[in-house]
Amino acid sequence: MPDKSERTIISIQQSVVSAGRRNARIIGVACGRGARDHGCEDGPEVLHMLGFFREWVETDEHLHWDQTIRAPILESDALQAVASIAGTLAQSVFQTLEVGHFPLVIGGDHSCAVGTWSGVRSHLGDSGRLGLLWIDAHMDSHTFKTSPSQAVHGMPLACLLGYGDARLTQVMSAHPKVLPQDVCLIGVRSFEWGEAALLRKLGVRIYFMDEVKKRGLQNVFREAVVHVSEHTAGYGISLDMDALDPSEEAGVGSPVPDGLHRMDLLAALKSVHADGQLLAMEVVEYNPHRDNNYETAKALRDLCRSLLD
Repeated sequence: MPDKSERTIISIQQSVVSAGRRNARIIGVACGRGARDHGCEDGPEVLHMLGFFREWVETDEHLHWDQTIRAPILESDALQAVASIAGTLAQSVFQTLEVGHFPLVIGGDHSCAVGTWSGVRSHLGDSGRLGLLWIDAHMDSHTFKTSPSQAVHGMPLACLLGYGDARLTQVMSAHPKVLPQDVCLIGVRSFEWGEAALLRKLGVRIYFMDEVKKRGLQNVFREAVVHVSEHTAGYGISLDMDALDPSEEAGVGSPVPDGLHRMDLLAALKSVHADGQLLAMEVVEYNPHRDNNYETAKALRDLCRSLLD
C-alpha cells in the first residue's frame, strides 16, 4: 500500500483528468455568521436554485454538487457557529481529496476558509507544505485583539497562520495550516493597522492593487503562483468576490472600489486550470441581496468554469 505522501501525489494527479478537466465536487457552505451582514449565507442556495451550476453539473460527468453545509440551527454564539461549520467543512474537503476529487467550495462569508484549508492541509499530511493564493480586497488577518468590528470573516487568514481563537486555529490539528512564506495576497486595498502589522511581521507577500495595476494581473498572478507552489506539495486559491470591482460586481459582502476586472481574473484562472499542483479552490462572499440581475452570480459561475473547463 502506498504511504501518505504517495497517496497525496496520486490524488493530485487524479483530480485532473486526461482531457484537462478536473473531477470536481462542489461543496456549498451557507455561512454568514462570521459577518455583521449575514446576506452571504444565502449565496450558495441562490446559486443552486438559479440552476447555473445545475446545468453545468448535468452536462459534465466530472462535476458534482455534493452538499450544502450549514451551522447548527440552535447555535446562538457566532464564533461557535463558525467553528462548527469549519470542522464539518474541513472533514468534507479532506474526504473529497482523499478519493481523488477536486474540492470547489462555494461560500458563504470568508470565515469558511478556516475549514477549507484545514481540510486540505490535513490531506497533505507529511507530504509537504500547503501554499495559498488569497485574492481579496481585504487582508482578513485580524484577531479578536486587533479587530475593530470583531467580525470573524476578517480573521480567517490569521487563523490559518496560527493566530487567533483556538477554536479556529486548531481545526483538524493544532498546527498552523500555512506558513507565511507560502502565502500571497492579491488585490488588497482595504485594511487596518493591526492585521497589516501582523502580515508585515511575518513577511507575507502582498500584491496591493497599486502594484497589480502597474504590472498587470497576469504578471502578478503568474509570479504569485510560482511563489506559493515552489516549496510546497500543492497550493489552493481562496477567491473573495469583493476582490472584483463593485462597479462590475455589486453582489458581494464587503464591496471596495477600484478592484480587479472580471475578464482579467478569468484569464488568470484559466492559466492554471490544468495545473496538477492546484489542490482546491473556494469562492466566497457572494451576496445575492446586493446583486443586480444576478450579474455577480454569472461572474462567479464564469470564474469557476474558467478554472475547471
